[in-house]
Amino acid sequence: MSGARKIYTMPGPLRMYRGGCSLSRVDVAYETWGELNEARDNAILLFTGLSPSAHAAASRLDPSPGWWEEMIGKDHPIDTRRYFLICMNSLGSCFGSTGPASVNPDSGEPYRLDFPVLSLEDVARAGKELLRGLGITKLAAVMGASMGGMTALAFAVKFPTVAEAVVSISGAARALPFAIALRSLQREIIRSDGAWNRGSYPLGAGPVRGMQLARKLGMITYRSSKEWQLRFGRERIAEERKTGDAFAIDFEVEAYMEAHARKFTGQFDPNCYLYLSRAMDLFDLGDHGGSVEAALGRVRAKRALIMGVETDFLFPLFQQKEIADGLEAAGLDVTFAGLDSLQGHDAFLVDMDNFRPRIGEFLA
Repeated sequence: MSGARKIYTMPGPLRMYRGGCSLSRVDVAYETWGELNEARDNAILLFTGLSPSAHAAASRLDPSPGWWEEMIGKDHPIDTRRYFLICMNSLGSCFGSTGPASVNPDSGEPYRLDFPVLSLEDVARAGKELLRGLGITKLAAVMGASMGGMTALAFAVKFPTVAEAVVSISGAARALPFAIALRSLQREIIRSDGAWNRGSYPLGAGPVRGMQLARKLGMITYRSSKEWQLRFGRERIAEERKTGDAFAIDFEVEAYMEAHARKFTGQFDPNCYLYLSRAMDLFDLGDHGGSVEAALGRVRAKRALIMGVETDFLFPLFQQKEIADGLEAAGLDVTFAGLDSLQGHDAFLVDMDNFRPRIGEFLA
């Protein structure tokens, strides 16, 4: 059952969590690794962060490296000889799942800003419907990092008896003002680019510079200041790379950010970015029971692994501690890991020496 990207089309409409609207047709893009066992209970559902696709690791049919390549496969923490891994592209994204860049079947045109308000609860619901389509009623674990960690929590609260274990990495039970302010500014930068045109840009085009600047702001928040210092110091770019513009790129850290911002542009649809970013801001587990503690008290998984990084100032460690304490109070066997990593919020993508052993031990 492993292979390249697949599309599951829900048999009926999906009613959205906020606003009372429904999507008449919903496609969910996903990839799988490993084999489903006879009891159909060895599956892990992996939710992604804001920008990745469902391609978390290479496979026989798609050998290109995935965004979590060192975590998935034979002799890796998510051992595909034991587990059947399903990675789902988020509802609202632009890598095969239905989102603002998809064609609205009622109009024949892209949804753009006619797409309904998106919530992470909708992403979790789409994951549950995907499992239904695959004939899976029980998960060995539901997991995710960053936005995916938030979505995994939403899944565990909304469908409390489905997953035996919950893994939330660098996530949060709700968006806090600092993160909301940063993401709000990113969205404002994109919308202030004239090419955004109130969301009505040609697909594949749009607010290029706005997306680049929003990406740069995001990159600053994804890593720690200590890493920037150790990695770049005050190194200047070579003279032959300078343009003569008095305010052009002068430092290596500026060149690094510019290169990554340009790489990101064209890969991700701006309206999808806006919708997913706002969905993170809207997320609050307290909506499910009146408080975060009450919501986490609904979870009926047996175990949980909650991880965070001390240098993460976008999703600070106390937010992961809040999750761990709430799940422990609910009776789960909770493993909490606050890691000393230089890489800040992005550590789960790059600091494999810290993350691989702990995730491997938990899943073993």
